[in-house]
Amino acid sequence: MKEQTENELISESSRDRVIVRTSVVGILVNVLLAAFKAVIGIMSNSIAVILDAVNNLSDALSSIITIVGTKLAGKLPDRKHPLGYGRIEYLSAMIVSGIVLYAGITAAVESVKKIIEPQTPEYSVTSIVIIAVAVIVKIGLGKYVKGQGEKVNSGALVASGADALFDAVLSASVLACALIFIFTGYSLEAYVGALISVFIIKAGIEMMIEMVNEILGIRADKEKTARIKNLLKEEPEVRGAYDLIMYNYGPEKDFASVHIELPDYMTAREIDRLTRRLERKIYRKTGVILAGVGLYSYNTTDDSASVIQKDVLSLVTEHDWCVQMHGFYVDPEEKEMSFDVVLSFDIEPKKGVSIIHEELLKKYPDYRIEITPDVDVSD
Repeated sequence: MKEQTENELISESSRDRVIVRTSVVGILVNVLLAAFKAVIGIMSNSIAVILDAVNNLSDALSSIITIVGTKLAGKLPDRKHPLGYGRIEYLSAMIVSGIVLYAGITAAVESVKKIIEPQTPEYSVTSIVIIAVAVIVKIGLGKYVKGQGEKVNSGALVASGADALFDAVLSASVLACALIFIFTGYSLEAYVGALISVFIIKAGIEMMIEMVNEILGIRADKEKTARIKNLLKEEPEVRGAYDLIMYNYGPEKDFASVHIELPDYMTAREIDRLTRRLERKIYRKTGVILAGVGLYSYNTTDDSASVIQKDVLSLVTEHDWCVQMHGFYVDPEEKEMSFDVVLSFDIEPKKGVSIIHEELLKKYPDYRIEITPDVDVSD
């Protein structure tokens, strides 16, 4: 997801208008193209042109699904869904990718049938011109829809735009086959249709995998998480920002939780003021809602604590599977120390903590040691 400053954040209502307007344009263009191609395909007895017309109709259906998905995703939160319906857009994008996949499989089946039982096509000058115009229109439509989708972060529009560009390649292949047949008498459209259908199927699978990953939850954008942490650390009281976890409930509906490290002398009132200020700052500059801010305290009065921390850090980071240590606090009088370790996915958390705990007990047998394992989410 691209970074957006306060002035670049698109309002939800404006975003919905862009998606609906773009989808309506796609519906009108695809219906017109489908009508022209259907007539040409029937008149010229061309399976490739007829399949191309069916593909345009599937694109129109995809645009309708995108509009419905956008409208449903824009519903206000209610008691049952307090965080809204934004994730419906991911489901609508999956449906669009399913249509793309179905169109590719259908094209492959029909092309193979025509390879087994070939039929001689009959092209006219008018049909050639219309197919050529369709290629140009599809390229323009694909770039427009995909560009608008990237602008407003709509997976469904991006998928529809990519599909339109693939359709342009398919139409160009049909045009090339028609010209080859006119000048040489060889009919290659069934073979080319089979080849192109493979690329369409591949595109549909890739779109579907991308949307499944969005629903399951993927690692947050590294630049965005780094920016949020840097914004937090700009405050003089914040020594570090850790355990940043981002999760969303639809495009442009990002939430996050984070731990910040503060000096041990701050009062509850001072921390309250700071966290409220940080929440406003992060939302204003990134559009991300800080839903939870956890706290770590660090020693400020005991010099021996710094020596112990450096010793513990050296021991912990000797292990390749330990990504980071943070949130360290030690009380030499009470003989207590606590900290978090970020573990890679190469080791089970329970095992990693056990190894570190045993090693520390050998050096600090009188201490009660509390180690909390963290997952490598954004580091």
